[in-house]
Amino acid sequence: MGGKLSSPILDAHRLNASRSFSGGSEARIHPVPSQDPCAYTAGRFLHQDELQRSVRHIQFNFSKLCEVAIRLSEGASRVTSYEKKEGGYNRVFILSLDNGRRLVARIPTRVAGAPRLTTNSEVATIAYLRSKTSLPLPQVLAWCDDPSNPVGAEYIIQAHVDGALLHEQWPHMNVLQHMQCTKHLSQMTPEMTSLNFPAYGNIYFSNAPIEAGLKVPLQDDDGFCIGPYCSPLFWHLGAGEPELYGEPSENRGPWKTLDDYVSGLIDTALSRIPKEQGNGLPYRGSMEEHIRLVKICREVMHKLVQSPHIQGAGMPTLIHADYNKRNIFVSSDDPTAITGIIDWQLTCVEPAFIHAHMTPDFAAFPEIDPSEDASETKSKEEERLLEDLSICSQTFNVIMTYKNPKIKPGRLLDSTLFRLFHYCFTTWRDGIPAIRQELIDLNPLWHKPELSLPAPYPYVTSEQELAEHKKQYDDFEAREKLKAWLRISLQTTSDGWIPNELWEDAKEANRMAYEQWIETAREAEARGDDDMTVEKAEKLWPFDAR
Repeated sequence: MGGKLSSPILDAHRLNASRSFSGGSEARIHPVPSQDPCAYTAGRFLHQDELQRSVRHIQFNFSKLCEVAIRLSEGASRVTSYEKKEGGYNRVFILSLDNGRRLVARIPTRVAGAPRLTTNSEVATIAYLRSKTSLPLPQVLAWCDDPSNPVGAEYIIQAHVDGALLHEQWPHMNVLQHMQCTKHLSQMTPEMTSLNFPAYGNIYFSNAPIEAGLKVPLQDDDGFCIGPYCSPLFWHLGAGEPELYGEPSENRGPWKTLDDYVSGLIDTALSRIPKEQGNGLPYRGSMEEHIRLVKICREVMHKLVQSPHIQGAGMPTLIHADYNKRNIFVSSDDPTAITGIIDWQLTCVEPAFIHAHMTPDFAAFPEIDPSEDASETKSKEEERLLEDLSICSQTFNVIMTYKNPKIKPGRLLDSTLFRLFHYCFTTWRDGIPAIRQELIDLNPLWHKPELSLPAPYPYVTSEQELAEHKKQYDDFEAREKLKAWLRISLQTTSDGWIPNELWEDAKEANRMAYEQWIETAREAEARGDDDMTVEKAEKLWPFDAR
């Protein structure tokens, strides 16, 4: 999977707002009343705005959090100011103390992952990696995974990393610096993947609040274990998901074999098909069809992992879950020197092939605007940028393929072999054409002798099913292109996030684009074009803001 270029709005998702404080020692510290640390204030959403903001509201005692930070820093008596940063999963405060020190306090939102486990796993992962590698990792000073503490929420407090964020420095770096920085970051991945693990799952401390039967000890250090995946996907914690899907599957790992790993994915996939049909995408498909295709995925994937080539590409492997510029600190004096890799939340042990074809944003080409003419001559600046990115991409690919023994087997195989593992549990969100197309694409590879896969291929399609699939897939592609165009033209994210200062302009631009989209459908319908009607156009529009 590719990444995309940094954009002003995506970067603004993590912009900060400074706040002053009043109060004496003993942490009688209160924010200016108009600034609420508990509320989500970074932006608005073009889709499910009220819901998206409400699930990111965190009720906690900010003064108590400051007390913890003050006690961690010798000579400090109060917090003088703070910067509030907000991502999709966390509330982050950079606390400036009166002794000149800065600390970083992070609190997960409800959509971040499994309660208690997400915080325990992140801290344990950092601690384990600090003991086994030379990676530049943040220093955790205090943490608590029990929200019943005086702060009233789970938290992690870290020392502030020296340097500047790479995504802020990147636009000011030259081609040689980009290449050298990419080389250094790529060379860190073999150190991550060199570690061996007995199972797939998240790393936890041995005393984590997990059932004893769900802990697989790490043989080289009895202070840690592998436990269940804490990702929100396995717990139905995304905005609106608890109401849509109900109870999640209990088969969340840890899994000692690839076969068990497949069973866990499929159980999760089945749990993410709602109990009632409801309305929505015109190509979504019936619940019965989703269940049928997920069960076919189970048969296909169980047979796939019996191949020696797939097994060789599926060793338990750990790589940072979001290894991108916004989580990397570099020296302010030398942007090719990496000073810190932050945000290890949801980093877990997965089959190496899950990581094999992923590309971080410092080595990826920009997302293509579907409305642009591919034959149009590019400017010299665009050509220079693409050449720069090509050098970074080649540097990353060479190191990942030839300097990373665990990743290499998966990179040498067709990525089509692994896509079911990424998308089998998102069939309802993406619609039935997406998963059916993955099954169709896999068919030609099934009979390659070197894979040693049993014949026949488990998925056989009739002419009628293929004809229906073509219609549905055309609608699926139309919506995907529409979403890509909106992301680029509105400078937003897949969930329609917009920073506050651009909200009114973006909302108006979205309204105008929507009206243009509906008018185009109205004209098509008037011509008797059955492929696009106003009713279908309404359903294909990805945002509920109108």
